[in-house]
Amino acid sequence: MDQIVLLLEWWFWGVAAVILLALEIFVAGFIFLGFAFGAAIVAGLLFFGWIGTNLAVLALIFAVLSMIAWYGMRQIFGVRKGQVKVWDKDINDDV
Repeated sequence: MDQIVLLLEWWFWGVAAVILLALEIFVAGFIFLGFAFGAAIVAGLLFFGWIGTNLAVLALIFAVLSMIAWYGMRQIFGVRKGQVKVWDKDINDDV
């Protein structure tokens, strides 16, 4: 039960955001950055008291914001218009 109460604290979400940002440094591809953005926003909302302490609502807000952040970064940093990936070799071709 104490672990669930920990998820309702603003500083927990803030620490999670920092850890996810640190993981992003080691993993290329903007994988953890969207999750860090979602965790940081949830931490801010909890800090200012703009949302209640319902764990289901926090998880939903975190998931939605993380998906929006990921989609936005995909649009900004993803494959550019006119840029095409060309595959020279198929994975099933013999070497």
